[in-house]
Amino acid sequence: HLVDVVLTFEGDRHSGFRMVRATKNRFGPADEVGCFEMSEKGIVEVPDPSGLFTTAHDEPVPGTCVTVTLEGRRPLLAEIQALVAPSPNQSSPRRTTHGLDGSRIAMVLAVLERKARLPLSANDVYVSTVGGARVTDPSVDLAAAVAVASAMLDRHYPKRLLALGEVGLAGDLRRVPGVERRLAEAARLGFELAVVPKGSRDVTVKVPRLGGLRVVEVESLADALGMLDLRRGN
Repeated sequence: HLVDVVLTFEGDRHSGFRMVRATKNRFGPADEVGCFEMSEKGIVEVPDPSGLFTTAHDEPVPGTCVTVTLEGRRPLLAEIQALVAPSPNQSSPRRTTHGLDGSRIAMVLAVLERKARLPLSANDVYVSTVGGARVTDPSVDLAAAVAVASAMLDRHYPKRLLALGEVGLAGDLRRVPGVERRLAEAARLGFELAVVPKGSRDVTVKVPRLGGLRVVEVESLADALGMLDLRRGN
């Protein structure tokens, strides 16, 4: 109780980007973050960090999906990349993650195999974020599932796609907090389609400017993959 403020300095040592996070603040909000870049002249603030943790593709690429996380009250884009390859040791395939919670990804893979009938048990699966981002927000579940399914089937959705939603063990999708801020950020950056859990409509209608962003509600992971033509046999 003698400490008024606790700040942490986070970032991948192989990346030039860093985040300063307030984990305790007696005189203001906690969980707020500041984004900075390590340059030759020192640490430089990045006032608009959207796009730091995504890659620019001229065309959509199989095995990728973008989501929007919340760092405090700030929405940040995060790109999830996945690679699925035949395992030389099918009795014990590899599950490798970087920047994500390995236990949550393992759960998402199990739901994909059981509820979406994707044969992942004989394949190595690698799932990673872009730019050294560390994402613990459960809303990343759906984006990770879409990226893995896209990599498994070697298909991609032809539009700029955004996926939000927590995946349950029954294959259902659960609403996530701050949908209005997430969608407003996606619309500002020119995304064309957002897939969100069913029941988010009463929140999405409050977003003042969606521009060309079309919001589609789905009830389950299987429904989301079917709508995106990422189900086996489509």
